[in-house]
Amino acid sequence: MSDEPKSSEPIVDYDIHKVLNALPHRYPLLLVDRVKAIHLGDRIHAVKAVSMNEEFFQGHFPGAPIMPGVLQIEALAQAAAILGIETLELAGTGKLVIFMGIDNAKFRSQVTPGCLLDLEVEFLQQRRRVYKFKGKASVEGKTSCEVEFTAMIADPPDN
Repeated sequence: MSDEPKSSEPIVDYDIHKVLNALPHRYPLLLVDRVKAIHLGDRIHAVKAVSMNEEFFQGHFPGAPIMPGVLQIEALAQAAAILGIETLELAGTGKLVIFMGIDNAKFRSQVTPGCLLDLEVEFLQQRRRVYKFKGKASVEGKTSCEVEFTAMIADPPDN
């Protein structure tokens, strides 16, 4: 996104309805509840309210519920997808942001029910339709996950 002009004022009025318009994901795999701020072409701060009602807690782990690290990465990827979709003005077009690679994933602390998971993602690099991001998930300022990943903009599959 380095070729895109950077927004001077962040977008801050981004509720669940806008999230649903930008992403094809739905329950139980929608992992972004709200966006606190989007700086077009640069970065995003989104949140996921982690509830005991999440389906994955039934098996991960009974009696000691922990949000799987791969789902933290997925939540970061969904935040990145919103950043890309909004920066490229693709909301409502059906375009998909598809994972291509995950690098340098590190898990620092556990995420448990009742947490508000902060999702911070920034653009690192763009080459044609391929984008590289850096993401950090945290709870109350304590990092739970750090990762770099690549994704591409794709057309939806033909049905």
